[in-house]
Formats: sequence, structure tokens, C-alpha cells
Amino acid sequence: MGGRPSSPLDKQQQQHLKGQVDTLLRNFLPCYRGQLAASVLQQISQELGPREPAGCQLMRSKKLPRVREHRGPLTQLGGHPPRWQPIFCVLRGDGRLEWFSHREEYENGGHPLGSMALTGYTVLTSQREYLRLLDTLCPVSSGERTQGESDPLLEMPVHFPLFLQHPFRRHLCFSAATGEVQRAWRLALQGGIRLCGTVLQRSQAPAARAFLDAVRLYRQHQGHFGDDDVTLGSDAEVLTGVLMRELLPALRAQTLPGLRGASRNRAWAWTELLDAVHAAVLAGASAGLRAFQPEKDELLAVLEKTIRPDVDQILRQRGRLVGRLQGERPLESCLRGKVDAQLSLVTQKLLSTTEAVLLAVQSLLAQGMDRLSRHLRGSSSGTQLRKEVYSFGEMPWDPELMQTCYCEAERSQGRLGQLVVPFGFFGTQSLVFGAQDLAQQLMADAVATFLHLADQCLTTALDCTQAAQRLEKVRGRVLKKFQSDGSSAQRKFVRGWLLCIFLPFALRQLEEGCKVVSDGARAQFPPILPWSFQPPRGERYSSLFLTLPSNSDF
Repeated sequence: MGGRPSSPLDKQQQQHLKGQVDTLLRNFLPCYRGQLAASVLQQISQELGPREPAGCQLMRSKKLPRVREHRGPLTQLGGHPPRWQPIFCVLRGDGRLEWFSHREEYENGGHPLGSMALTGYTVLTSQREYLRLLDTLCPVSSGERTQGESDPLLEMPVHFPLFLQHPFRRHLCFSAATGEVQRAWRLALQGGIRLCGTVLQRSQAPAARAFLDAVRLYRQHQGHFGDDDVTLGSDAEVLTGVLMRELLPALRAQTLPGLRGASRNRAWAWTELLDAVHAAVLAGASAGLRAFQPEKDELLAVLEKTIRPDVDQILRQRGRLVGRLQGERPLESCLRGKVDAQLSLVTQKLLSTTEAVLLAVQSLLAQGMDRLSRHLRGSSSGTQLRKEVYSFGEMPWDPELMQTCYCEAERSQGRLGQLVVPFGFFGTQSLVFGAQDLAQQLMADAVATFLHLADQCLTTALDCTQAAQRLEKVRGRVLKKFQSDGSSAQRKFVRGWLLCIFLPFALRQLEEGCKVVSDGARAQFPPILPWSFQPPRGERYSSLFLTLPSNSDF
């Protein structure tokens, strides 16, 4: 959609972006290698260490987190010049959105007109809100506007819009036929955005944890100590976002003044230029990480063989170093003077968020189990009962049913946003996604546990009343298990996010020199294309992260 940029990326600019990606990887991969060692050590120490007194009570759901596939006709703003045209959209189970010219094209296995991974997008359902967003991208004075400027968004008011906005990619503009269709698509798209965004956070693999720690470490070298939403997405998407944030100031300063035309057409042209840069960076980051994959696999195998025999000695050494860090006066002064004063308030905010989410999940779970019991008591047909059991099993993946739980997390976004000022915490979206992922996983585990226990206790010899009574007992057991696992998950969630909020803040207080490095690096942006910002080189602090206690130590 929108007009194309007047100066698309030429070969020199594409080559320069490739050099920027190569520089990023050359500086980032040493961080990644060091954090792989730390992550393997953490995994082995957890395996060999003492188990918590109470393990998980619920069965772990065998179903992987997924998006319920959604499809249907929409209208899309596209083409040059842009115009509204009917299409058929499909949201895949992995969170990828595709659109076809007709339903028959999709059903016959044809190629889509376009497709997009939903990572990093935001869904807007207000035309006025989206137009305000466009105006902020390319602000102009009233004298610059032309009389009768063409604006397809204003020529055809959109009654049920679905605008997908991304900070670095082209926007997607759709329209639904009714409010019900719009709501269904909004919920489905939001689920896909969350699934794509938290793929690394949900993973328990050492490599995923190492990658996230390495990204934070790399950004700390540039003076970015506060936690934010840059780590949402796959590994290649995360690195692309990191580099795009580095390139954006120079790109904005050099390109926006040269864009001509109506203000919103300029905004569309700007988003398409960003999309071209993003695509080039993403392709380079993906290729670089694929090339590193064999080395990573070999390194993980070597680390496993090397660390496991000497893990006791390594942990003792780490314990001594942690003791030294805890005895350092600057750290103690920072924690006592600035963190302690806010610790109780922040903890309460996190606790209230998770408590509301868990109560909503428990209520929804109880309603689902009660509904099955009523159908049993009512002597429902076998077909109807199987349908109800299937619907119950699909509850964790039903965006409409789970919306109550997800809204509880979203309501806290404003209160949690207050953490930005004192601690420089910009990861509110990641935190909300994490709470929603927690709700979905606990619901999936509880549903799997209920169905497993019900299958064990129900037999064909029981009549409907007896079967319903058995289910009542299973219901009580599952709710007790849910409350136990919910309390444990809440403690882990709050503890982990307290570290994300306070640890970068404490490190920033202790590393004043990082601001000098960051300011010096920003000053190196050249005034002309191609952009040649080089991430600052410097001492690696992998040893510091190896000595810091893991989340389980707090």
C-alpha cells in the first residue's frame, strides 16, 4: 500500500546494509558464545541441584502453543495507487498471515498474494487512531498540505477496520464486513502476534536463554541498560530489530526531508522504505545465524562434555565470586538507596497482575468443567458429549474464551508503564505477553490433567449420575493442583520480572562509563548515505554474567 519511496535501495546501499549486518554479527557472536557456556552451566546445575519440595501438580500439556487457524474474506488497501479490493485471508497456526485473491485460490493450493509473520505488529481498530499515527510519522505544517490531496483512507470511510502497524515494516490495512467479523479477526491476530513474539521466551532450550542474555549484554555495551521489547520474535527478527534501532536516527534524518507528496502518502512511502531496509537486514541476519548453526551445535556438545565433569568446582568458584559481588559497597549502596525503596511497590504491581490473571483462568476452567458435568447429568447424546469434550480440550487455544484472562493482563499495562520513569523499563509489552502466555499454559496443563483423570475414572459401567459424581471429584482435584501450580508459577514470574526490572537498573548505576561509550558511538553517525554506524567494540563482560546468580537463586 502507499506510494513507493522516491529513492529505493540501490546496490551500494544494499551492500552497505550487508556490511552493517556482518559487523553486528561479528560483535554479537562472541557474546552469544560466552552466554552459551553460562546457559549450559545453569542447566546442568539445575539438573544436579536439590529439587523444590513441591513439584508441578498438573500434567504438562503435550500440545505446543499454537494459534487457532482463522480464515475469511476481508477487504485490503493495496496496489499503486492504493485502492480497496476484496481478498481472502488465512491466519496459519504458526502465526503467519497470508492473503489470496479468492477463496478458491486458497482451497486449490495456490500461492498467496502476500504473507507476513506477525512479529512486532500492533492491531488498531480505529480509523481515526491510525490516521493520527500516520500524521506523527511524517508531520507537516498546514502550509505544506495540498488542496484536494488524494487520501484513499478518507475517500472511503472504513467502518470495521483492522490496521496492522509495525515500527519498521510496511503497514497492512484491512476492513471487515461486520463488527463481529472484526472482533474475531482482532482476537485471532493478537494471538498470532503474541505467539510469534514470545517464541524465545517460551523456550527452555539453553541456546534460547543464551541468545536472550547475549542480546541484553550486547546492548549494554552500547549503553542500553533498561529492559525493553527488543527481544520479541525469533533470533533473526530480534537481531534485525536491534540493528534497525541503530540505523533509524540517521535514516530518518536523511530520508524524511526528501519525501514529497501528501502527508499520509509520505508516511506510506516512509514505511515502505523502512520495510525494504528491514527486509535486507532480516535476510542478512537470517543467513548469518544459519551459518553459525553448525558451530553452535558443536559448541553446545563440547560444553556439555566439558562442564558436566567439573560442574561442582565451577559452582564453588562461582559462589565465591558471587560472595565478593555481594560484599561490594557500591552495589549494596545502590540496592539499599534506590531499589529497596521501590521493591515493595513494584512487587505488589506484579502480584496484582498475576493474581487477576490466575483468578480469571481458574474461573474459566471451573465453568468448563461444570459444563461437562451438566451435560453428563442431562444424559446428552454421545455425539453432543464428544463435541463438548472437544470444545473443552480446545479452550486454551480459543481466543474468544481466553479473552477474559488476556484482558486482565492488558489492564495492568498502564500501571506497569509507570516503571519507565524511575527504572528505564520499557518491556511492558513483553511482560503482558508473558502473563498471557502463563495463563494459556496453565489452562492447557489443567485441561490436559482433567481429561486424563476423567479418562481414568469413567467407565461404561457407570450411569450418567455416577459419572457426573466422579467428575465432581476430579474437578476438585484439578482445582487444587491448579492452585498449587499457579502459586508456584506466580512466584517464578514475579521473581523473574523483578530481575528484569531492577538488575539492568543496578548495572546502569554501576557502569557510568557505558553512557560515555554510547554517546560517543551515536556521535559517529555520518551525515550522508550510506549509513556507516559501527557498534562500539570493547571489553566483554561474559564473566560477570557467569558469576551473577540465576533466577532460581533469588
